[in-house]
Amino acid sequence: MQTLQRLELAISGMDCPECCSHVREALEAVPGVLQVTVLLGSEKAVLTVDPERTDTLTLCRAVAQAGYQASPLAQRPREEAAWTPRRLARILLVLYALLFGAILLLDLAGEWLGLSERLSGLVPWPFGVGLTLLAAAPIFWNVLRAARRGRVISHTLMSLGVLAALLVGQWPTAAVVVFFMHVGSYSERLTSERSRQALKGLAALIPKKARLLRAGAEEMVPVEEVVPDEIVIVRPGEAIPVDGEVVAGRATVNQAAITGEALPLEAGPGSRVFAATLVQGGSLRIRALRTGSDTTFARIVTLVEEAEAQRAPIQRLADRFSAWFLPVVLAVVLLTLLLRRDPLAAAAVLVVACSCSLALATPIAMLASITAAARHGLLIKGGAYLELLARADVLLIDKTGTVTTGLPVVSEVIPLAGMTRYELLRLAASAERYSEHPLAEAVRQAAHSEGVAVSDPETFEVLPGLGLRATVEGCKVTVGNASLLPEGQRLAEAQRLAAEGKSLLFVACQGRLVGVLAASDRPRPGVEEALTQLRTLGFRHIELLTGDHEEAAASLAEPLGISYRARLLPEDKIAIVKAHQAQGHTVVMVGDGLNDAPALAQADIGVALGAVGTAVALEAAHVVLLREDWRLLPALVRIARRTRRVVLLNLTFTLLYNVVGLSLAAWGLLSPVVAAAAQSLPDLGIVANSTRLLRQRIVARADR
Repeated sequence: MQTLQRLELAISGMDCPECCSHVREALEAVPGVLQVTVLLGSEKAVLTVDPERTDTLTLCRAVAQAGYQASPLAQRPREEAAWTPRRLARILLVLYALLFGAILLLDLAGEWLGLSERLSGLVPWPFGVGLTLLAAAPIFWNVLRAARRGRVISHTLMSLGVLAALLVGQWPTAAVVVFFMHVGSYSERLTSERSRQALKGLAALIPKKARLLRAGAEEMVPVEEVVPDEIVIVRPGEAIPVDGEVVAGRATVNQAAITGEALPLEAGPGSRVFAATLVQGGSLRIRALRTGSDTTFARIVTLVEEAEAQRAPIQRLADRFSAWFLPVVLAVVLLTLLLRRDPLAAAAVLVVACSCSLALATPIAMLASITAAARHGLLIKGGAYLELLARADVLLIDKTGTVTTGLPVVSEVIPLAGMTRYELLRLAASAERYSEHPLAEAVRQAAHSEGVAVSDPETFEVLPGLGLRATVEGCKVTVGNASLLPEGQRLAEAQRLAAEGKSLLFVACQGRLVGVLAASDRPRPGVEEALTQLRTLGFRHIELLTGDHEEAAASLAEPLGISYRARLLPEDKIAIVKAHQAQGHTVVMVGDGLNDAPALAQADIGVALGAVGTAVALEAAHVVLLREDWRLLPALVRIARRTRRVVLLNLTFTLLYNVVGLSLAAWGLLSPVVAAAAQSLPDLGIVANSTRLLRQRIVARADR
């Protein structure tokens, strides 16, 4: 049987999606490589390989032959987010100013004042050409290396423009174009680095070291060396390095890194805590449960990194357009030479063309939104789901654990036969003291909230599917459903409560019915407000799907103003999703990520609510809301639509630039110098426009 292995390589030298394609092609050509995903944002390649046919050294050599550098990911030192958004914004502004200043200076001095002609006369032609070729050598080498493999890179057309300028004797023009080619390379690196900064900032939240209690003494070790069941000590102001359970101490824990929630957790013995969350106002001793790459936060970072691989349909459209870009440009060059017989105009056409910006327009915006959303507790697994969300119009919602908390509470206490409310709760809670049924917990919580003293039952017997019998202070108490105590069904009050969809517990003492307890699942706060916002956002159909009975579904759905379907099996939910999809609708399915995983997977966008720490939910859904806050759902749709607007603006800008630039260059209205300077503008415009998505407001803090 073939044993496959998953490998991750750190890749350096990639500046744009074209670079990712080159690395992927090089790795796919290696025998034994079955699958390759290259991620620009996290600068890595994820491979599935046959270890008997290839190894890490062979893979690194293949990447090196493609013109990039590779090494095992574990050997790459962890990088901090070196450039803040403010600093990058300043660099962008300075670069824009330099570009426009250089355009004005060189065009004014070179063209209007005749500096180019004087320079050509003063400097011997061979010397000028030699300097130009020397300055262009690194770029030409990359172009030639790509050409040998049948590839066209962003500098291929510009290099042809440089050679055309040299051939007609305009070496000063060629030299200026080379200068702007270097400026363009820097702007590409800046663009790709800007997209990586948010990911680096996210990964930097994980602490590098952990303080362990070993043999009664404290010891600082790299966080990678911590193993499950070890005791980790975390002091005030420190980040927790593992997922674990508090065994000693009390502290306030800021969980914003995981859930985006501003309100902290008051942690004590028995509390579950997560890596990358911050301890405030106390100290904790934590038994490690998950460490390293298995922690919830590490999995979130990995999923955010790999979200880049889920390419949006609009990105694939841009890729197809890019494939036609080179033939179109060469056709324009040929027509310019035939009709205008102007070599410099043809050179300007080659120089001004910018295909790289088409490839950058979508992924940078998508990655910015995905990273910004992750910081606020929304985990989106790819740009494809953002694009689908932007046009979604049908919302299907699971009931238990999604619209409701999944935890029943006692809502009605009806004493009978002269029994007081206090006595009824005391008998029921004492009988249920050791029961594990969810309704038993609801009864105990009701007694506790009303200050009822609960005693230990002398005897205790569970009756599966019916209820239980117990002896409480010499009284034989029976607590159960109507099948156990059928006389309770005849009560008008019981019939009314059952019609409202509530679960009933009948309590008998010494064989006599003494009371009725009604329990119901609590709706989550903010559901009604969120559904109102979603209707405003254009969702035409919102429906509740549940395996519960009709009465329970109606009692929840009707106040919310939505339709419902009850008594559904998992396959029924899948069939409903498929029926809406067959009618041309884009379906969002919201569940808890566990029992409705098949429907989440079938939907165009499956959303798991409140799935922090739940590995199944992280894998099952396309989008995971890491805290139980319904306001995140309309916020998610707004993120998707805002991202779509930015992407469309990016594409419109770069297409308009190319159409106008090629037209002006072909008519001789754009000199090669100005064309070279303008070539960097689309990249800078795209990164400036996409950066706005990192600063978008997800949910207003004031509402919390």
